Parts: sequence; structure tokens; C-alpha cells
Amino acid sequence: MIWPLAAGIARLLPAEAAHRAAVLALKTGLRPLASPPALPVSILGQDFANPLGLAAGFDKDGEAMAGELAIGFGHLEVGTITPLAQPGNPRPRVFRLPASQAVINRYGFNSSGIDRVRPRIAAFRAARPAAALGINIGANKDSRDRIADYRAGAAAFAGLASWLTINISSPNTPGLRDLQEAASARAILQGVQAAIAEQGGSCPVLVKLAPDMQPAAMLATIDACMEEGCAGFVLTNSTLSRPSSLRGSALHQAGGLSGKPLAGLAAEQLALAASHLNGATCLFGVGGIASPADAYARLLLGANLLQLYTALALTGPQLPGRILEGLARMMAEDGVARPDELTGQFSDAVAALRHSEDLWHRC
Repeated sequence: MIWPLAAGIARLLPAEAAHRAAVLALKTGLRPLASPPALPVSILGQDFANPLGLAAGFDKDGEAMAGELAIGFGHLEVGTITPLAQPGNPRPRVFRLPASQAVINRYGFNSSGIDRVRPRIAAFRAARPAAALGINIGANKDSRDRIADYRAGAAAFAGLASWLTINISSPNTPGLRDLQEAASARAILQGVQAAIAEQGGSCPVLVKLAPDMQPAAMLATIDACMEEGCAGFVLTNSTLSRPSSLRGSALHQAGGLSGKPLAGLAAEQLALAASHLNGATCLFGVGGIASPADAYARLLLGANLLQLYTALALTGPQLPGRILEGLARMMAEDGVARPDELTGQFSDAVAALRHSEDLWHRC
């Protein structure tokens, strides 16, 4: 009972204060004990204990990595980390919409910067060499050379990360989403790959895209990235759209919308990319995942791995264990032994979610 109570108390705090409190709690060991079922996945040259991970944005500076793994996540993505420290946008910049199970944020890449975060990541990697740890890198708001910023992030973290994610899809840094255009994305990937090569090693590189891209533009960018050796895509970031069903006093705030209202749009973009790529690369399904049925549907649509953030913030640290236990029950009901047996079985987002919800009701 303590964790639902703690989550209720956290909801009484301002949204950003509650976020900060959650990171500190996990950092200091104030967390439930999780024993999630083994649901192994092998992708990106790495073995994952389960497909569910923590999305970038929750632990921007890598402060609570051990605690986050301890509550059941099979992988983490830290960041977004910018080359230089920057405060992000003015507060208030995070707004809950509880009636819609959603959050709007305009953090704006608040980051402690490479010099402060890298030693923390290095110490964690030394202690947990096998941990599945992605590093999400971005550009400073006032940068005059954003390609150089991504190169700097790659040079700093390629030797420590299980993969790097290039974030060119945050809606909260002016002009950043312009980098999703195919030619710009190609140039960034070339710079990042060159920086990794200069370090004398190798590291898979993924690209995180927005759910608001038009289909033709998204596929053109995906093709350009694949031609430059991209290892996969994180689909999707938050959305600037505001569905008519959205409820709450903060619904007109500027920023990226995440949570339940994003789920359908993110699932559709994942399905489009998966059908286009036909298993050629790794796909992370992100955006609005809050239940076992949500997670199962994304796997069916082609995700190899999953990530969440907003649902954790809204419901508390028991969520990863509940989702993984539910996934295991659904897989058993469906006669499936491993998560990767589900990958890409559906191409229609609505049908995948309907199948998953019906299956979950039978469990």
C-alpha cells in the first residue's frame, strides 16, 4: 500500500517538483522491490532481460540508474545530454492533465552538460558493465553548429553507451525539429558516425523522431538514416498536436504532449515505419504506453523494445513490474514463448490494440 500512497502524495506536488522527487527517491534507494519475469530480447548486439525500458527525459543527468533498473526496467535511456550545461526553459514548464492521463512539458533540454554527466556514466558502467544503457544526445539551444554538438555527444559517450540516440525531435528547442528533414538527418548521422570512428570503437546509433511528421517525410528521413548506417529508430517523441478529447486546465500550454492521448499517433507511426523497414533494423516503441495491453500492441506492430516515462510519473514505481507481469500472462495465453515472436505480427494499429485488449481481458 505504501507505493500507491506515495504516488498520491507526489501528485500533490507541482509537476516538476514531483519529477525531481521521483528521481531522488530512486537515487537514494526509496523504491519497491521488483522481481519481473524473464522476457529476454536480443537486439543491437546486446541481451536485454526484458523489452521494457525507461525513456529519455526522466533521468536527464543519469542520477538514478541503479534504482531504475531495480524497479524492473530491462534498459534505460539517459538524457537528453547537451555538450554544455544549460537550464532549459523558464518555469513552470511541466503541466499535468490527470483527466486525460497526460502531461505537457517544455523543459527544453535542461542538462548538466557532458563534463558533469560523463563521469557519472563512466562510474556506473564500471560497476554495471552489462547494463543496457542508451545515451540520448542533443544540441544546445544557442549552438551555432548543431552538427558539432551531436559529434561532441557521440565522442563523449560512444565508449560507454550500449547505443546512442540522436534526439532531433524535441518540440521544445527552437528549430530542432527542422533537423528531421532527410538531408539534415543524414549530415548529423555522418558527423556522429565519424566521431565514433575517431574514438576507435563502435556503437549503434539510433534516431528519435516526432509523431507529427508527415508519412512521406518520415519515410524519406528513415531511408536517409538507413543509408548512413543507422541502427534503428525511437518512435516517437511527444506531440505538438492537441486532440479534441484532451481535458484539463493546462491543455493550451505550449510544449510536447505525452501520455495516453499520444498512444494512437505513436502506434500509427511505429506501424508505418515497421511496414516500410520490414524487420531491417531495431525499433523502439514509445509514447502513451501505460498497460500490458499497450505494450503488447506495440510489440505486435513491430517494436523490438519498448519505453515509457509519463505513465511512470503519473502512477508510480510499481508500474514496470505490473506491465511485465501482464506481458508474461498475455504471452502465455497467446502461446508465445519470447517477445520477439510477437514482433510485426500486425500492421494496423487499431487491430493490434483491439487484439491486445481482448487478450488482456482473458488473462
